[in-house]
Amino acid sequence: MLDDLYAHLAAVGTADEAVPLVAAIERLWLYTGSDTIDVLMERVLKAVAEQKLELAEKLADTVIELAPGYAEGWNRRALVAYLRDDPEGALNALRQALALEPNHFKALDGVAQVMRQSGERKAALRAYQKLMDVHPFWDGGAEALETLKREVEGQGI
Repeated sequence: MLDDLYAHLAAVGTADEAVPLVAAIERLWLYTGSDTIDVLMERVLKAVAEQKLELAEKLADTVIELAPGYAEGWNRRALVAYLRDDPEGALNALRQALALEPNHFKALDGVAQVMRQSGERKAALRAYQKLMDVHPFWDGGAEALETLKREVEGQGI
C-alpha cells in the first residue's frame, strides 16, 4: 500500500493534491500494531515537547529495542539525537530509517539538513534530489535543491 501511495505522491500536480496522500503515508508510518510501541512513541514526542531530551532518548531507544524494524522509531530517535546536538547519532538513525523505508521523506529531509549543516553539500544535494523525487511538494525542498545545485555545480552562463 505504501508503494502505491508513494507512486501517487510522486505524480501529483499540486501541493493540494499531495496533502491527503502525505496524511495517509504518515498514518501508515505510525501504525505498529503494538499498543506498547504506540504509547512509547507518544511519550517520545511529549518528552521532546517538554525539552526532556534525555528521557526522550531513553524512550526512543526502548522503541528501537522492542521494534528494530520500525522505521518511524528510528526517525524519532534521529529527531532526539538532532535536538541533543548529536548530528552523527541523528545521521546513523536516519540511515537506519531509510534502510527500512527508503522513501521516508521526513528521514530524507533530515539527512539533507544534517549533511548541509556539516558542509557535505554534495551528499545534501543527493538527499534533496531523492526527497523531491519522492515528495515533489516538500515544503522548502525545491528552494533548497536549487540553492545546493548552484553551490555544488556552480552558476550556468
